[in-house]
Amino acid sequence: MNKEQALSKFKELEEKLSHYRSILALVQWDMETGAPKQGIPYMASAMGTLSTEVFRITTSEEMGECLQVLTEDTNPADGDLRTMASLREAKRSYEQSKKIPEKLYSEFVVLTANAQSIWAEAKKTDNYSLYEPTLQRIIEINREFTKCYGYEEHPYDALLDLYEPGYTVRVLDPLFANLKDRTLSLLQRIQTSPNKPREDIFGQGFDKQKQKEFCFHLLPKLGFNLEAGVLGASAHPFATGISLRDVRITTRYIDDVRSSVLSVIHETGHALYEQGIDPELEGTFLRDGASMGIHESQSRFLENMVGRSKEFWSSLYPDLQRTFPSQLQQVSLEDFYRSLNIVEPSLIRTEADELTYNLHIMIRYELEKAMIQGEINAKDLPEIWNSKMKEYLGVVPPTNAEGVLQDIHWSFGEFGYFPSYTLGNLYSAQIYHVIQQKIPGFHQLLTEGNLLPIREWLREQIHQYGKIYTPGELIEKVSGEKLNADYLIQYFEEKFSKVYQLGQ
Repeated sequence: MNKEQALSKFKELEEKLSHYRSILALVQWDMETGAPKQGIPYMASAMGTLSTEVFRITTSEEMGECLQVLTEDTNPADGDLRTMASLREAKRSYEQSKKIPEKLYSEFVVLTANAQSIWAEAKKTDNYSLYEPTLQRIIEINREFTKCYGYEEHPYDALLDLYEPGYTVRVLDPLFANLKDRTLSLLQRIQTSPNKPREDIFGQGFDKQKQKEFCFHLLPKLGFNLEAGVLGASAHPFATGISLRDVRITTRYIDDVRSSVLSVIHETGHALYEQGIDPELEGTFLRDGASMGIHESQSRFLENMVGRSKEFWSSLYPDLQRTFPSQLQQVSLEDFYRSLNIVEPSLIRTEADELTYNLHIMIRYELEKAMIQGEINAKDLPEIWNSKMKEYLGVVPPTNAEGVLQDIHWSFGEFGYFPSYTLGNLYSAQIYHVIQQKIPGFHQLLTEGNLLPIREWLREQIHQYGKIYTPGELIEKVSGEKLNADYLIQYFEEKFSKVYQLGQ
């Protein structure tokens, strides 16, 4: 096989894999948003069949031969940037997947497809024992995966590398320790401040149908293309790209309007990334975000730096007041803004304030490291979870549904994923620092409700490239420096000093 033949065959396989993954994403969406309960086991098995076929193609002799021909003695002069990046991603996936026995992978896919409905039922009924055996097997398979992938220092490094290449336990431990110390220091100052925001505003009960109507009103203002996307509802808000012109997000509706609105803003951040990827990358290995952390930076930026700002609500708050006049008509914008940014340790990660959110991630990070290293098992989790919640946040979940069962991620088998959330926060603060310099009228645009120039800047600097650049390359391209954790702490200090009038 010469290079021309290899490139043609590679692109054929690349497109086929992209099609299969789109179908899998569509089935996944259906299973989480409306599939009948009794039909889920069969579709889980069907997903296992198709996922196994994806695995076979990814690790096939054809793919291996194509990669060998196209990457031997290769340098950037041999091909365009996109082709080189596609080959980089394909080779990385090939080498990782080739290490996993097909039978083990097939079991994992079916197990996790079924685990999602088991988790949902266990959470709904607060019955951890229903979920425990499934979770234990997921943990065991992930331990096997680490042995297959290999690692230098800590088995958890093998899983971190799947989501955020270049990060290891050695890197994250001191990073998280420093962030924890500085977070707790600021939290202590906040908790002793006499200038507290109102706590009664969001406890009044907000009609769920009206919340839904407002969320649909909000989407186009955020820049979400409703002709290329869908908003649904699910137990756990998420975003998924079926294709670049079919990006689907969900939220959940509870009595507190913050939950649905902030979830929509958050997931729209993910969706704008997907909708903004260069259409020429459709059907390639590059049709995705640079990494989970970079992807999360976009949702965190939109939710926190934009969606929790007073400027953003300057134009939108009257609309929300008209939607909920009895709850908000007598509430000033200032009181609404300050209450939207209350800092208070809480039970649920997805409902956590900006400052304490990272402490939730650190708990999961510590638990995952211990599970993967074999120090704890599924049966130990409820007790250790509650202990760490008390240690990190000073609160103890009264039920497992509000504790160890609150997240769906382990049902997906996604060990190594949670640190991406905190990395996303770090990336977002660095991007926020840059965008204010590059768009001098940034805050005025928010006040006017004109997010289009902001979306276009993000699209030009980040979104369009998909996975062409690695996360490290991309953040340095955007900001001119490597990831710098100081920007997040500076952002927290500036914001919450104003919200809580610290030092006044």
